[in-house]
Order: sequence, then C-alpha cells, then structure tokens
Amino acid sequence: MIKLAIYRFNPEQDAKPYMQDFAVPEGSMSGVMLLDALNAIKNTIDGSFTYRHSCAQGVCGSDAMNINGKNGLACTTPLAQFKGSKIIIRPLPGMSVIKDLVVDLSNFYKQYKKVKPFLQNSGAVPAGEYIQFPEQRNQLDGLYECILCACCTSSCPSYWWNPEKFIGPAAALQAARFILDSRDDATQSRLTELEDAYSIYRCRSIMNCVDVCPKGLNPTKAISHIRHSMLKSGT
Repeated sequence: MIKLAIYRFNPEQDAKPYMQDFAVPEGSMSGVMLLDALNAIKNTIDGSFTYRHSCAQGVCGSDAMNINGKNGLACTTPLAQFKGSKIIIRPLPGMSVIKDLVVDLSNFYKQYKKVKPFLQNSGAVPAGEYIQFPEQRNQLDGLYECILCACCTSSCPSYWWNPEKFIGPAAALQAARFILDSRDDATQSRLTELEDAYSIYRCRSIMNCVDVCPKGLNPTKAISHIRHSMLKSGT
C-alpha cells in the first residue's frame, strides 16, 4: 500500500488549501513511479484530483511538483526510494495555485520569452546549414537540454522575492545557451537587455536550482558565464 498526503485546493469551493491522505494499492498502479500512484488516485479514487502530466518519460517536464520538500518530476521518481514511508506532495513553491498541484506558469514563460530564446543572425542566410565546429557546438552542452519543467526557478528564493524582475534560473540557462552559440550575432544586445540590478544579478548562488534539476544541468554556472560576459564586453 502506497501512502500519500497531497495538497488540495479548489478555489471554486475551498476556503483554503488542505492536505488529503490517500492509500493506493500497488495492484491498482500501472508502473512503479510516483506518477503511476497519482494516476491511480485520479482513475480509481478521486477523479477531481488535478495535476499536469503528459509523456511520462522525463522529457516534457509537465509533472513537476514538490515531493517530500524537494522539487522533481513524478514520472522519474521511483516509489521504491520512499521505502514505505508517507509521501508528501505539494505544488511547486513560489507560484500561485490554479487547482491542487497545478500552478500558474504565466510569469515563468514571460521571463523565458524575455531572453528571446531563438537564434538571431543578421547575416545572409546560407544556402546550406550554418557551419559550427565541434568545439563551438560543445559549448552548448548542459544548456540546450532544459525541458522547462520550472523545478529550478520555483526552488529559487531570489525568484520568490522578485518574480517580475529576476528572470530565474531556467530563463538564464536559455539566455546563456544563445549567448554562447557561435551562430548567433546578437550577443551584445542580449547582454545589454539583461544589464540591470535584477535580471541576472539577483542570483545569490545558493544552487537550489542545480540540486533539483531533473536533467542534471547547472543554471548557476550559466548565470556566472553571463556575468563574466558582461564584464568582458564592458556592458
């Protein structure tokens, strides 16, 4: 029997959030991950229980949530790691709750959009592909793999305090990804747009983002690179 305590809140009928206990028979689950237990609750116990999920392969990032006090993906969290103890599930912190485990990601995507996460090149479009040498391509490793699950950003106190001004770890990772891309020629304008007291400099390097990233990425390192690039360019 899998025991869970899950955060519940329906703004249309609940005065305030509450925790609800569930006991899920292992035989009712289709797999051995936490997401399988949540699906069993949804399918066999309480159809009103609400959460996001999609691919169940740790690729889409939809089912990010706070699991026993640490952000992670339900689909890549084995139930065996809890060794029979109760699992405490809450929505991602620092973001307003829409219903149960579903949070409002509007500001998260707003900050992502702010860094212009697409290639900018003002030169003539080549007849073939843009040429990039292996050593140039290798600089993008650890940056492009982000799945935008928001685990890092929602674990960051600087983002909790300044969500409208500090772009957050995930957006910073994407900013570094294009600043480092040899095919992109908008480096200076990218740096200039981030040059203020909040966008990048509110990071305090406590590395919560690194600790929770399900892909093993390092947004703190990316932020450090952006700061170094600003100093080097005289931005």
